[in-house]
Formats: sequence, C-alpha cells, structure tokens
Amino acid sequence: MLGSLRADFQEQEVRALVGSNIELSCVHPKDSSFDLNDLYVYWQLFGSETVVAYYLPENSSTGHTDDHYRDRAQLSLDSMKQGNFSLRLYNVTPQDEQKFHCLVFRESLELQKVLDVVVRLHVAANYSMPVVSTPSSPSQDEELTFTCTSTNGYPRPNVYWINKTDNSLLDKALQNNTITLNPQGLYDVVSILKLRRSPNVNVGCCIENVLLHQNLTVSSQTGTFKGSIDSIPDIPVIPQDKNVTVTSIILALIVFAAMAVGWMCRSRCPHRSYAGATAATLEPELPGELVTAAGRLGVAGWLANFQMLSKGRSCGEGQAEVG
Repeated sequence: MLGSLRADFQEQEVRALVGSNIELSCVHPKDSSFDLNDLYVYWQLFGSETVVAYYLPENSSTGHTDDHYRDRAQLSLDSMKQGNFSLRLYNVTPQDEQKFHCLVFRESLELQKVLDVVVRLHVAANYSMPVVSTPSSPSQDEELTFTCTSTNGYPRPNVYWINKTDNSLLDKALQNNTITLNPQGLYDVVSILKLRRSPNVNVGCCIENVLLHQNLTVSSQTGTFKGSIDSIPDIPVIPQDKNVTVTSIILALIVFAAMAVGWMCRSRCPHRSYAGATAATLEPELPGELVTAAGRLGVAGWLANFQMLSKGRSCGEGQAEVG
C-alpha cells in the first residue's frame, strides 16, 4: 500500500514459537497523546504490498488486509491514543517469519510520517526427540545402517552424527539427510548413517535448532541390550514379633491337647448321672485356666506343668473334681 515510502527507520528483532501470540512493538518515543481522527496507521510486510493491519480515521474496515492475517492481527485503539501502535499477532505460523513495517502519519501535519519501525519476526518450533533405529538382528553385511528421525521443528535443522567413544563428529559423507516440509509448514528430518561393521559401535544422532540454541542427542550402541527385562518384583517381608507368633501356636496346641485328654477321660470312665454337668463345667474352664497359667508361668513353664498334670490325672480324680 505504501511500499514506495522509504526513510530512516528503527529495526527490531523478536522471536516467537509456532502457535504462540506475539506483540510487534511500534511505540512513539515521546510521551504524547494522539487524536485517532488525526492518525493513519499501517502495518505491512517490509518491501511488499501485503497489508497486515491498518487504521484510518472513522474507518475500521479490514477489507484491504491480506487473508493470511485477517482475524489474527490486531491494533489497540486505546493504546494508539497514548502513542503505542504495536501490533498483536495471534497463533504464529512458520509463514509469519517476515519483516513487518509499521508506518504512522498525521493528517494535521499534511500526512507527515511521525513513526517508522521495522520488526523482524523469527519463528521457531521444537523438534521432537530423535529416534535412532539400529540393526535389529545379526547380519553378515560389512556395513551397519543407523536411521535417525525427528519431526515438527522449525527452522531447518542441522544434523550431526557423533562417535560416542570420543565425542568426535563423524564425516558427513557417511550420512544421507532427507529434510521435508510437512503440511503444517514444519520440518521433518530423516538421516541415514552407514558405517563399516566393527564391534561395540556406539554412535549418537544430534538434531540442532540454531534459533532456539537447542541440541537434541540420542545415542545407540550395537551389541548391547538397550531395552528392559520384565521380572517379578521381590515380595516385601513384613517383620513380625517372633515371640507372639510362637506363643500363639503353642497355646493353640495346648488347647487342642486339653480337649483330647478330656475326650479320652469321658470315653474310658463310666458315665454317671451328672455327666452332662461335667461336660458343661469342665470343658469351658480348662482353656481359660490354660491361658491364665500361660500368662503367669510363661510358655515353657506351663507346657512342662501341663505334661505333669496330664500324666498324673486319673478318671477318679476327674470325677472327684466335678462332684
């Protein structure tokens, strides 16, 4: 629109990631107020007729804006009143890597230019972590082939293969790079490295994004296992009080033995008229007696005591106790 206008201008540089929002600065150096009806503001691509955004007095139309920037580029009327003519650019794309030209004129000064700023926008996108494919099975070939892939980055990357033994760069003649633009306008890279077969080869693939000062490196070593082996985890052992466990077992054995002795006595001795009462009073009391004695004498003492009682007790004594 105003491509023929040229004069001294300020030049700035900014960076933005793909998909982010960015403000391209264009601010009048003096703190002064501006009347919107006195302003003509243009944002366009430097050295081009492509219109990014503009403001005309009493005219908010966007009819002259390029389709690529319509609804993505915005000026703030309130900010322009204070001398800030910065452009807000939304959802940055790789195609936005351009020089943007800000021009401001005042009608009251016979359309004299009062501001001229050029902003260069650098666009970047992070590459995915490289994936290195190695020879999957033993082969008699004299060459080893490694493949490195990384996607969705910007700008165009540098690709290096590294000898991980001494971290030296391998000769670029050994690699073949294929770098393509995908439908999103981002770069995908596939690099193939061929080496003469040798034991314990260990190489690394490095994808460099110069703009982001980013180096992504993945190494791979042949002849060694790089995956993970599934195993059954050790079952944790919960510590217990050994004395409590042993005591519980012995008490259970004592109760069982007492019940067996009582059954033998009833089966060997003649039944009397109060046999039912004998069963009702003797059997419930014996386990309680055992538990009480175990608490007083200790497990070892009570066990010896119980053995003596078992040997010395007769059928007659049992009948006498009940009577």
